[in-house]
Amino acid sequence: MTPEICPVQSVEQAARNIYVLTFISERIAGSVRAGQFVNVRPDDRSVPLLRRPFSIYAVEGNRVQLIFHVVGRGTALLSGKREGDTIDVLGPLGQPFNLDDGPFETAALIAGGLGVAPLPLAARRLRARGTRVVTLLGARTASVLVDRHFPDAYLATDDGSRGFRGNVVDLAERTLSQFSPGRMKIFSCGPIPMLRALQAYALRAAIPCDASLEGVMGCGFGICQGCPVELVNSSRKYALMCKDGPVFDMASIRI
Repeated sequence: MTPEICPVQSVEQAARNIYVLTFISERIAGSVRAGQFVNVRPDDRSVPLLRRPFSIYAVEGNRVQLIFHVVGRGTALLSGKREGDTIDVLGPLGQPFNLDDGPFETAALIAGGLGVAPLPLAARRLRARGTRVVTLLGARTASVLVDRHFPDAYLATDDGSRGFRGNVVDLAERTLSQFSPGRMKIFSCGPIPMLRALQAYALRAAIPCDASLEGVMGCGFGICQGCPVELVNSSRKYALMCKDGPVFDMASIRI
């Protein structure tokens, strides 16, 4: 996998301290699948040393979008990019969502916080194949809730400032009961506590669930061995988030 120096087209603020960066790459735009990610170096400085992983948020023509929350030096550098600047991008990497697995009629897309990142590409692919898409998005508060690609989404905020008061898994349990669980599959991404609760719900309700895990992936393709994920019912004890994931069948992992 060869890194590509990609020109930045724009950076715009999407919510409080949350930005969408658009860069140009014909190769990445033409080959990415929903759930895959890229590993990015903001520039050639030695700090931050490691690349940062970002799920690919959206693709239009040769334009690729990333969405991120500014939390440190690397993301601060990305938020300050301007048109004509460049970023060093490695990808697309990892395993995508299994969007063609089984005869499900309804796809439930469930995200907590910036777990929304891989879902627009998944929604586009699912709708193209004629699948009904139900989207549920949650966040701590309305100011950090990003629903720009999902105008009809069910929304939840921990403080009740927008939509359902509570977390997105509680909202899912209330909402998805109106659909036949035998003809549904969940596609999700979010912080570990949210995914742990969603895993318990999906197993209890017997709904297949793919989850894109969030974590630090230093190399992005399995060399550094720094992103283990514990497996269950497998001859292997661990998988690697970057190489075997970031998307996993939730019934196959312990989180």
